[in-house]
Amino acid sequence: MLCAMTLVERRYGAQSMTEPLRDVLVKRPGSAFEHAYEDPAHGFLHPVDADAARREHDAFTELLASLGPTVHVLEAETFSPDLVYTFDPLLVTDRGAIPLRPGKPNRLGEPAVLERWTSDTGIPTAGRIEAPGTVEGGDTFWLRPDLLCVGRTLRTNDEGARQLAELVGGDVRIFDVPYWRGPAELIHLLSVISPVADDLAVVYLPLLPVGLWELLGELGMRLIGVPDEEFATLGCNVLAVRPRVVIMAEGNPRTRAMLESAGCEVHTYAAREIGINGSGGPTCLTRPILRG
Repeated sequence: MLCAMTLVERRYGAQSMTEPLRDVLVKRPGSAFEHAYEDPAHGFLHPVDADAARREHDAFTELLASLGPTVHVLEAETFSPDLVYTFDPLLVTDRGAIPLRPGKPNRLGEPAVLERWTSDTGIPTAGRIEAPGTVEGGDTFWLRPDLLCVGRTLRTNDEGARQLAELVGGDVRIFDVPYWRGPAELIHLLSVISPVADDLAVVYLPLLPVGLWELLGELGMRLIGVPDEEFATLGCNVLAVRPRVVIMAEGNPRTRAMLESAGCEVHTYAAREIGINGSGGPTCLTRPILRG
């Protein structure tokens, strides 16, 4: 099992979705993002308004920094517009970085880009996902520091999940995520759950794996169910900056109200271009480097 260091000793390690976010990596939309709609394989919904995308991302980054974390900006640019969604190519554990191997073909070069950044920052590589395994970060989340959940989806296969479980060690649970509408509207495991505190999670119940629902019940977690009409507007993708202090896409009033009723401090940002168009919420836009 990956062993934790004390906060004063470490500069990296994010085996939590809810502990205070100290350092985080983001990627501002560049030329690849601007032209994403031109290739249908990228799955964008409409032509990208590049200026609006950059304004939205700048506002998101400023909001994130205002809540306490140190925000690092990845300066690299590749042909993949999805590099903006830095959560997916790599994990940062207490032992170091684990470059993943995305199941979306245009994203295969992204883990090496993030690994160069982590290496230059002094973060060692703890292991890598190798072919034929595939894993995307959006199919992974820490329910506890010693409990990693992995979704088996159209982007994360059996071999990738097996390799990741071996690298992480300890308690790793694997859940099948519904096929739903297939590759054209793919869902990750984190499309249907966002932990926002040790005892609270936002979920989209119609697509939540039954085994995960049972585990959440065993752990005594309270669930906030996202209404159908707010699933497509990223209502289920909520980033915890620290327990019960969260960022979510604007335009999800019912989910926001339920979060506030549960004692959460909720911050929102405009997400039309960087979020809904590319199907990535605030969790997707961030790669936590250090939590705790």
